[in-house]
This record gives sequence, structure tokens and C-alpha cells, in this order.
Amino acid sequence: KGTALFFPRDPGSHPGLRTEWWYITGHVQAQGQPWGFQITFFRSRVDGTQQLQSAFAAKHLLFAHAAITDVRGQRLVHDQRIARAGFGVAQASEADTRIRLQDWTLERSDTARGKPDFAASRYTTHIGGSEFGLDLVFDSTQPVLLQGQQGLSRKGPDSEQASYYYSQPQLAVSGSMVVGGRTLPIDPNRPARAWMDHEWSEALLADDAVGWDWIGMNLHDESALTAFRLRRADGSALWAGGSFRGAGQITPQVFSATDVSWRPLRWWTSPQTGARYPVQWEVQTPVGTYTVNAVLDAQELDSSASTGAVYWEGLSDLTHANGQAAGRGYLEMTGYTKAMRL
Repeated sequence: KGTALFFPRDPGSHPGLRTEWWYITGHVQAQGQPWGFQITFFRSRVDGTQQLQSAFAAKHLLFAHAAITDVRGQRLVHDQRIARAGFGVAQASEADTRIRLQDWTLERSDTARGKPDFAASRYTTHIGGSEFGLDLVFDSTQPVLLQGQQGLSRKGPDSEQASYYYSQPQLAVSGSMVVGGRTLPIDPNRPARAWMDHEWSEALLADDAVGWDWIGMNLHDESALTAFRLRRADGSALWAGGSFRGAGQITPQVFSATDVSWRPLRWWTSPQTGARYPVQWEVQTPVGTYTVNAVLDAQELDSSASTGAVYWEGLSDLTHANGQAAGRGYLEMTGYTKAMRL
């Protein structure tokens, strides 16, 4: 049974549940060219060590992935971290979004205390990768978006298959990136928007689910579109959902499992793993039919050194059925090399 979300407590960590992640994706302009970026911090409870009294017991693991999409250079660069929680090396606060994994950080603060609906959040992140760096600030321009039924999002036919899930779309982005040893300030006069997801659960996936397809899209008119589906091994949809929130609205329109359908239009095969990914989709929703098209096909991430998963996650454009540009955001596809296990 779900419980209502509470702010600002719920932006923090929930160690009583098995799996949790904080996820920020976005697009910016720097040095006159477009870039995409992805930052994800994961917390995973290690069930076999929970009863151990030793301070050295690895009761929770923290992972982090980060990537940039160099649109002009047609390449994706990514890095990853992993550590057990504790000893000042890795920590996820329960009080608020305040996560540290070695030299990578993500932290939330209030820019106007007492303002309702968490509408005045600022997230700051520092990522020092081997080939790139991110020092970014994300300021909320809209209230928090509770996914599903007031923040409880079903992920399968059984009620236990659910997650607590909220988003902060249309985040304004500022700061700088480091690419090739050069600091590139984010252009304040060009469109720069990010999307933040925070999701946690005890049992997210059904036994016959191998992975999911998901989009989080910031529309050009300030609306926000989420759509996802859970997939079986044969590619059929096990479950689906999402939401749409128009500009100026607080409460989203929530999609049911039968409201959303995904149809692949174009495939790309990874030369590294041999996995075939649909990099162009037709997504039907109650608010319209959209085309999702990868800005760059080669946006596969190999996180074998941390979470063990290989997945596709990348900057993508959203267009209306008539071909008119609708928005830009991220497409995530998991379970195309092997079944995803959380």
C-alpha cells in the first residue's frame, strides 16, 4: 500500500526500500553548438548484509553514471563510479537530495523557503569524469510533478509492482562543462532545459519483464510529457503509463496502462554489443501521437563496471504527427542485451 509523498523529506534517500535513483537529463548550447547530458545516482540495498553489525558491512551500494552527447562531433562520452555507502566516500542523505560518491555530487537547496509544491528547488552537481566534466545548476520553473496516483506509479499488473516517483521538468540550466580540457560556459541566451526524476521501490519489475522504454520530454511550450512501457522478452508490452502536464498546470493528466502504445520505426545495431535498439519510435498517448527520434544513434552506455547493465540513453527530439517540432528530451531503453535486474 502506498503512502503520500512528503516534501522536503522525500527528495532524500529511502534506505528501507531496495532500489532508488536520482536522474537528471538535459540539453544545452555551449560554444555555439548543442550538447546533451545525463547524470544518474543510484542507491541499492544489499539484503544479505542488513543484519551485520560491522561498520565495514556493505549495506548499501552507491553507483553513478554520467554522459555527454556531443551532437556536432557525433559521439557519446561517459563515465561511472561505484562505492559502498559510508566512510566519507559515498553518502545519500535521508533528509534531502544530498548525494556524494567520491568526487561526484548532487545537492538540492531551497531558493524560496516556504513556497508550495517544491516550486523553488535548485539542484547543483559536480561531475569530474576522465574525459569530461559537468558543473551545472538546475533551477525549477514549475511545481514538482507527481507521477502515477499522487506519486505512486504502477509498473506492472500486480499492485506490488510500483514505485514512488516524481519529476521536476522544465528545469532551467546554467553553469559550465569541461570537454577536451576546455571549460565551456552554458550559453544563457539559448534554450537549455533539464528533467529530474527521483524514483524508489521495493519490487519494481514483474518476473517476465526484461526491460523498459521511457521518455521524459520538455516540450517547447513548457508542457511536460512522460511515457513508458515495460517489455516482455518477445518485445510485447507488459505494462505502460505516463503523464502529460500542460504549461501553467499543477496536476498532470495520468495515462493508464492501455492509453500508451509504442511502435518502433527505425533500428540501430551497436557495433560494441550487437544489441539492436529502436532509435525512432511512434508513441501514441491520450494527448496525441508523437515521433521520438534519436539526435545521435550511438548513445549506448556500458555500465558493466558499476551496475552491470548495458542500456541506451540519449538525447532525442519529439515531433507531432504532422512533423512539427514539439520538444526535446531523453529516451531510455533497457533490457536489449540481457534482462534488466534491479
